[in-house]
Amino acid sequence: MSDQIYGIRAVMEAMDADQPINKIFLQRGLKGELFKELESAIRKNGLSASYVPIEKLNRLTRNNHQGVVAQISPVKFHNFETLVENVMAQEKMPFFLLLDQVSDVRNFGAIIRTAECCGVQGIIIPKSGAAPITDDTVKTSAGAAFNVPIAKVDHLKDAIFYLQSSGIQVVGATEKTEDEIYAVDFNQPCAIVMGSEDRGISPSILSILDHTAKLPLLGSIGSLNVSVACGVFLYEVVRQRRS
Repeated sequence: MSDQIYGIRAVMEAMDADQPINKIFLQRGLKGELFKELESAIRKNGLSASYVPIEKLNRLTRNNHQGVVAQISPVKFHNFETLVENVMAQEKMPFFLLLDQVSDVRNFGAIIRTAECCGVQGIIIPKSGAAPITDDTVKTSAGAAFNVPIAKVDHLKDAIFYLQSSGIQVVGATEKTEDEIYAVDFNQPCAIVMGSEDRGISPSILSILDHTAKLPLLGSIGSLNVSVACGVFLYEVVRQRRS
């Protein structure tokens, strides 16, 4: 499990220090001015929080948690705009990956591992709804989580608009299209968007992409695991750029 901190003031200080917080658990029904101040800071920082019974907090830590436990990511997150600017300045052919609500930590880890192998220069995830980076994520990624810059953003749509305005083609992997992946030209700056395990890419994001593409499925099963599908998409970019 990720490292934990507990206590209202300790968690607030962690937020002030810009610690990479995965999730905050708050005791249901807790009152007080300091607790309200904590709730306000959580909202301001766009962090994920859950209200849980005190028994849940007692299971997470035996220490005096004061009704608050936060789980810290083992990986430090990058500033999104700074990441894009640095990659654009250093690379002739930038390559990004965006994950829309991928929620399984092992899928996330497998995706990070493949992304590192394919030369992806940055992974972008939303602050809310995305799988946290836990010890399981790092283990499944075979340590690649420490090698690929990962940025969290408030809204994935804003990140896509920023990439597009930076001259980066954004392509979504979806079955809701007639175009196959092999018809897309990846010999240009690009970003791939992968959707969640159960719903795929959300309709609001699909509507703003430059291209959508699907994989040909020749068997009777109608879809691939998201980490497998992501690998095929990323390696098509590699194939085109190497040829």
